[in-house]
Amino acid sequence: MLTSKQRAYLRGIAQSYETIFQVGKGGINENLITQVSDALRKRELIKLRVLENSMLTSREAADQLAEACEADVVQVIGSRFVLYKPNPKEPVIDMKAVK
Repeated sequence: MLTSKQRAYLRGIAQSYETIFQVGKGGINENLITQVSDALRKRELIKLRVLENSMLTSREAADQLAEACEADVVQVIGSRFVLYKPNPKEPVIDMKAVK
């Protein structure tokens, strides 16, 4: 679980990130979950987007993917959302500075 300061720190980092995945009318399937899990392992922080033709809201998609990938939802704004999952072996983002 992230603290509000950690969440704010991660939101700041995510601002400059490009959206790398989209949730469309196919919704959330095993393939998307696998790809998101792999991306989280490498990057720790990723930005996703829900397309207008999706049956899910951004919040629903964020919550479902976070649960499936054991990640934290950092933020949901409009059609975009950000997920974070720390890599215990090779951390990319230093969270020690943020209490």
